[in-house]
Amino acid sequence: MSEKPLVSVIIVNWNGRQYLDDCLSSLRNQSLGDFEVILVDNGSTDDSVAFVEQHYQDFVQIVRLSENRGFSGGNNAGIATARGVYIALLNNDTVVDQEWLSSLVHCIHSDESIGMVGSKILNYYRREEIDNTGHLIYPDGLNRGRGRLEIDHNQYDMKTDILFPSGCAALYKKQMIEETGGFDESFFAYGDDADIGLHGRYLGYNAIYCPKAVVFHKYSGTAGMYSALKAFHVERNRIWILVKYFPVEAIIVSPFFTLARLLLQLYGALTGKGAAGKFAKNEPSTLIMKTFIKAYASAIKGMPDMLEKRKTVHQNRRISPRAFKTLLKMHRMSCREIALKE
Repeated sequence: MSEKPLVSVIIVNWNGRQYLDDCLSSLRNQSLGDFEVILVDNGSTDDSVAFVEQHYQDFVQIVRLSENRGFSGGNNAGIATARGVYIALLNNDTVVDQEWLSSLVHCIHSDESIGMVGSKILNYYRREEIDNTGHLIYPDGLNRGRGRLEIDHNQYDMKTDILFPSGCAALYKKQMIEETGGFDESFFAYGDDADIGLHGRYLGYNAIYCPKAVVFHKYSGTAGMYSALKAFHVERNRIWILVKYFPVEAIIVSPFFTLARLLLQLYGALTGKGAAGKFAKNEPSTLIMKTFIKAYASAIKGMPDMLEKRKTVHQNRRISPRAFKTLLKMHRMSCREIALKE
């Protein structure tokens, strides 16, 4: 490794000891040699740090945090240490193909305007099933992976523009991250890749999907696939995304889209369809209601801060609101897809 590596791979870990060996051993086999690996430990209480020190001391730099600062805070801590020109974010519950990093670097080098590159993320356990090929967005700020749960028939094997990549496995220009001010730690987890991705878009950076950069993901391994913790952050943070980035006219009409989504999610909860159906099966209805009430209360409490951040975004933007609105329209997803898919 050089003194100033081309890529800094950042892995945020919280009690993820069971995932680390698979993840780190796959990174050791990368065809690209010019990179460093930084593991940010969010105050784990398992033996994550001891395991990495014992088995990967010569390969991984550990940043120890005394508390859990979430995905956002953990990545900011890693970026502060990173020496690379590019920042690769990688979930701890992943295994990467040998050509993952070299493919991402090749894609980002193809055009100076590219600030973000997304991977082809497949389900670790059912490898013919797609997890994510770049994000789509719903008109109320909620987003999810393009192609999720589809069987991979090579339908996403073309390099193409995306709105922004999944933070599960993506490459960013460090310069772009620095211009955004880094991850917004108010988000803590979920939606933080949307936040920095949309901010980068306002700064004029493009995002590209790289189908040769293949990653296998043990989906929602840390927080749980249908947990109340995840539901809280997803719902609260999508409101903050809406307020920080969407055009005013889109914010005004967004409650109608939210109502339509919630009605379909209620249908899903009653019929067992989609993520709402899975959540309702595992949790009592009272907890679901409390989770949504808590999410909206937290979103309202943070609204003044988000409005101030919105001003900063628009003061520094390099594309027009009209151009941004066009991006949202190009990468829009349907109500049925957002509400009734798992």
